[in-house]
Amino acid sequence: MATPPRRPTNPMAAAEAAFKPVKKPAAPPREPSAAPNVRELVSIRIDRAVLDYFQEDGPGWQDRINDALRKLVAAKPQV
Repeated sequence: MATPPRRPTNPMAAAEAAFKPVKKPAAPPREPSAAPNVRELVSIRIDRAVLDYFQEDGPGWQDRINDALRKLVAAKPQV
């Protein structure tokens, strides 16, 4: 019994198969953390002057940035 060739005999079909776009599955939506008020590790870019302002009082500058952002969020009028 003859086995079929491993490669397509038609060069056009082979080229189409080689360059067919691959569809990636969409990433599942991220679920919020189970525990409230849990901090998450993030990376942001901020101006050097802003960073110097929060770091001038020493350790705890990340907490001070978080507190300042929390105040802004609380002050935002709800729509």
